[in-house]
Amino acid sequence: MAEEEVEINPEGGEGIDTLGEYVGERNSKNERHGKGRALLPNGDIYEGMYSRGKRHGKGLYVFRNGARYNGEWCKGLKYGEGVFYYPDGSKYEGDWKRDMKHGYGAYYYPNGDIYEGTWMKGKRHGLGAYMYAQSGTRFLGTWNQGKMEGPGQLIHPSHRFHGEWNNNLPKGRGVYIFQPDLMQHGSYLHVKDPEFTYVMPESLEDEAQEEQTLPKGVVPIWHVQNITKYDPDLMPPEAKPVQITDSVESVVEEEEEGQEEEPLLEETEEEGEKAEAWEEEENKSLLQTEEADADEDETPPENEVAGENPESTLEEEN
Repeated sequence: MAEEEVEINPEGGEGIDTLGEYVGERNSKNERHGKGRALLPNGDIYEGMYSRGKRHGKGLYVFRNGARYNGEWCKGLKYGEGVFYYPDGSKYEGDWKRDMKHGYGAYYYPNGDIYEGTWMKGKRHGLGAYMYAQSGTRFLGTWNQGKMEGPGQLIHPSHRFHGEWNNNLPKGRGVYIFQPDLMQHGSYLHVKDPEFTYVMPESLEDEAQEEQTLPKGVVPIWHVQNITKYDPDLMPPEAKPVQITDSVESVVEEEEEGQEEEPLLEETEEEGEKAEAWEEEENKSLLQTEEADADEDETPPENEVAGENPESTLEEEN
């Protein structure tokens, strides 16, 4: 039978006691431990594995607004592989770390566009490919904090452009390649035009407006220099993978010294090894944080849902 109770040490660090219903296994300290199902006061539902009172292992979290996350957890946070379904019909499938998209993953937008590549702290970062559903064009290149930055190529059905990007726009020297074997050399210049607003794909435009990076009043103008036969030695530098590093302090609490972790009631050997790997990774992250600059700015994750970010508003349920 479900039990209503107010429990201390809520997950997520909101610092308040919450009321919720829980049906499932507990340990000797009466903490949620093992398989369980929780109905939260705001209507959210979690069903999956717990460890010492926190979501840990595989589990499904369903939000009252229709969003849901199905994947791996570590100490109450989305951590590992998982799929997040958003209320607007978009979907992210890939790696998570500390409740943020981090690592390799694919984001499927409502308009049919797809981004597949690396992420860091909730933003596209590193090497990635963006596919435009309406035109069939693909961008393959490097990203920096959610923006196209550095080497890349724009692949159209009949031709492609290789060059450099800056603030989501092509800039500097580049090459257009046409069939069958022609190369058009030139460069993009950014010209100011107060009456012009560069139109970006809708899926990228919303995020650019949030980050105040939409290049209003700037026009990328292509200047042709010469045309030659195709020569690979004349190609611009190709985009290269970017190492994804952790520079933010871990939000996962360390286990108290001398306190033994109580095994899950039905924990498999594989799950136990994964939990140990997570613990080891967190310890390394903390060590790196202590050596990093204490004044380093932290970038908040992008808001994926207008008016509400279900990823960062998990109702606490201890």
